[in-house]
Amino acid sequence: MYRSYSYLEEGRDFQAFKFPPEVGRVPSTVVSTTPNQEERVARLMREHLMISLHDHPTLVPENIFELPELIRQGRDFTAYDGLRASRLHVVFDNMLDGTSMITSKSGWKWDDVLYDLGMRLSDFAHQEYVRVVHRVSDIEAARSHGQIGFVMSVEGAMPIENELDRVDILYGFGVRLMGLVYSEGNALGGGLKESRDGGLTKFGRQVVRRMNQLGMAIDVSHTGGRTALDAIECSETPIFVTHAGARALWDTPRMKPDCVIKALAEKGGVFGIEAAPHTTLTANHPRHLLESYMEHFEYVANLVGIDHVAFGPDTLYGDHAGLHQVFAKAMSIDSAQTGPSFPEVPYVDGLENPSEFPNIIRWLVVHGYSDADIAKAAGENIMRVLQKVWVP
Repeated sequence: MYRSYSYLEEGRDFQAFKFPPEVGRVPSTVVSTTPNQEERVARLMREHLMISLHDHPTLVPENIFELPELIRQGRDFTAYDGLRASRLHVVFDNMLDGTSMITSKSGWKWDDVLYDLGMRLSDFAHQEYVRVVHRVSDIEAARSHGQIGFVMSVEGAMPIENELDRVDILYGFGVRLMGLVYSEGNALGGGLKESRDGGLTKFGRQVVRRMNQLGMAIDVSHTGGRTALDAIECSETPIFVTHAGARALWDTPRMKPDCVIKALAEKGGVFGIEAAPHTTLTANHPRHLLESYMEHFEYVANLVGIDHVAFGPDTLYGDHAGLHQVFAKAMSIDSAQTGPSFPEVPYVDGLENPSEFPNIIRWLVVHGYSDADIAKAAGENIMRVLQKVWVP
């Protein structure tokens, strides 16, 4: 079984780290099903596209405080065994996002992002399970060959600075989805951590137009509300909120207000529900677990319809809550979670890493969702948008 960078000699060509198990790191709860229900789950996951709209299927060190040292050498380690266990057909991987701190403690530097992309592509070139997706047809090709389609994504556009053509360069490196803003405001618009959001700038509108021209999907998960609404209006094609929740259920900047969710759906977009620790909480479930996650799913589905909701868990392999502690300032986590108090958890029970995606399907089966509605939320809704945005 291939391991990341195994074409090199560990300890000689790159620094070795001890990683946690890719499956079963913690005693995360499996949704209880009957044998017939579990058989249905297996059939649904076999017959229909299973897509994670936002994840980080990579390994972090067992000692989470070694993560900055790992990042500085520029190698993110893909959890190939974990991805197999996920039974996903497609995963949108958002790379090192705001933690890409190879040359700067502030992250988001252009050279670092290209370094990150190039290193991952080099690793993928030495194995056959992950297939990098460049167009819609690659998704079915990956599935028919028993591979997982891998969509390279960048969570925020800060690295392009004021260089419009850098969007084309990222596209050339394989990026097929990009967030306009990652929490901190940039040259494109306002981020969710800002107290004032002036909306999409003129340059931001140029970037949206260029992304439309290229066929690169747009994400507004981390933008402020005004910037999100402007981007939805400005884009000629539907866009995504790849990973967020409903502010009506949990009043923090990281969650989206109803007006954004409705505007997104009215333009044909899709809203992915996230599960990063301490995000999609609710008054009914202030302790973060699968139930609170699915409460956000049902709220959005009831608000705008099952055709406009999907899953973007935003999970990884290792101590995600610990990662937030390591990078709290750099990733603006404290600003994003300003709001009601909540009990901290070491992990999100039931959705701790990408391998637990089947728990989402189990929950939907147990709660009486039809095959058609499960298929929509699990992948068809995302595909509908990609067919309007990407090259066929």
